[in-house]
Amino acid sequence: MSISMTRIRHISAIASALLLTLAVMPASAAPVKNIVLVHGQFADASGWKPVYDILSKDGYNVNMVQEPITSLDEDVAATVRVLARQDGPSIMVGHSYGGAVITQAGTDSRVAGLVYIAAHAPDEGESTASNKNKIPGKIRTVATPDGFVFVDPAHFHEDFAADLPAEQADFMAHSQIPAAVRVNTTLITNPAWRVKPSWYMVAKQDRAINPELQRMYAQRAHSHTQEIDGAHTIYISRAREVAAMIEEAARSAGN
Repeated sequence: MSISMTRIRHISAIASALLLTLAVMPASAAPVKNIVLVHGQFADASGWKPVYDILSKDGYNVNMVQEPITSLDEDVAATVRVLARQDGPSIMVGHSYGGAVITQAGTDSRVAGLVYIAAHAPDEGESTASNKNKIPGKIRTVATPDGFVFVDPAHFHEDFAADLPAEQADFMAHSQIPAAVRVNTTLITNPAWRVKPSWYMVAKQDRAINPELQRMYAQRAHSHTQEIDGAHTIYISRAREVAAMIEEAARSAGN
């Protein structure tokens, strides 16, 4: 009887130790499978198609936001509307002005990480305009009487899409979405990169957002940074590298 009780106690001790070990082990997080892509000014979500194709083929659930580019609040609302439809956490990706949108929207608890592609990442109290005034680019724009701005079509290829074929750039120049001037002057109130992990891809030949401004954004946010040859449209011309960075963010944010 005493031997049996000893064995029982021994087995019970082993079981307790195993349960304790399992209790203190960190839970293994599922990989992030949802990607939300946010375009910038003078473009629309269709420019993400090369990135969309790669990510979708690799098994990610990819959705794109079509912002009205009429105010930062309305663009953030359009982004959160898409984010709310996702089942589980998401990686949020912003190109150009889309970076300001994800900076403001990305504090949402459903966002696991941020990816900036040649994008603005303002701090609290900053706007895209205030930062561009400090470190200006070389893009030439035209203002409309009712408070909108667009890239001069005569210079669109050189200033916005120098790494794309002329025919493609010409189509984009004549299908661009003018942006309300006020979206560039609205101040960021709660920058998500201060509380969420981030990745940043610098376009080294960018004329729309000065590469030095991009480097400042990336360094300040402690982003995982990659510099790449290309103009402002690297999200199209270097889609494979952009998709690879997004997938890296998805893997890392899921661990």
